[in-house]
Amino acid sequence: MAHNIRTCLWFRDGRGPEAAAFYCDLIPNSRVERSFGADAGMGPFSVTDFTLAGTPYQILDAGPHFTLTEAVSISVETDDQAESDRLWDALTEGGEESACGWLKDRFGVSWQVFPRRLSELTMNKDPKVAAAAMGEMMKQSKIDIAAIEAAVRAVQA
Repeated sequence: MAHNIRTCLWFRDGRGPEAAAFYCDLIPNSRVERSFGADAGMGPFSVTDFTLAGTPYQILDAGPHFTLTEAVSISVETDDQAESDRLWDALTEGGEESACGWLKDRFGVSWQVFPRRLSELTMNKDPKVAAAAMGEMMKQSKIDIAAIEAAVRAVQA
C-alpha cells in the first residue's frame, strides 16, 4: 500500500540509509522501500523511504541546515518488558539514555520505548493507581514495569 503521508527525519551526516536499515532490522514487519541520492543526480542529498511496523517514514540526508531534537520522537509501545529491553539495549548502543523511557540513538533520533502495560497503569481510571504508576515512572530511565506494578500494589494495599 502506498502512503501519501510520511514523517520525515532530517539527517545531516549521510547516514540515512544506514539508520533506516538498522531500524528495519530491529523492528519486526519493517522494510526499506527505496533509497536514492547522489547517484540519481540529486547532488549531496539522499532520500530513504522505509516503513516501521506499518508506519511510513522518510530520512532526508541534506546537510547541516537542521538538527534532530527531542521535539520529535518515535514512540514504540511493546508487548512486554523483554521486548522493551531488547529495543532499549539496541537503540542506546552508541546513543544515550534519558528519562521516563526516552533515549537518543547513535544517529541522534529520539525514541520512547515502553511496555504497553505502562499506558494501562498511567492512564488508569483510579487516580491513585495512575499517580503511583506515574510517580515510579518519573524515577526511571529505561522503564521497569515490575517496579511500577509494585508501586501500584503498594497504594492498593
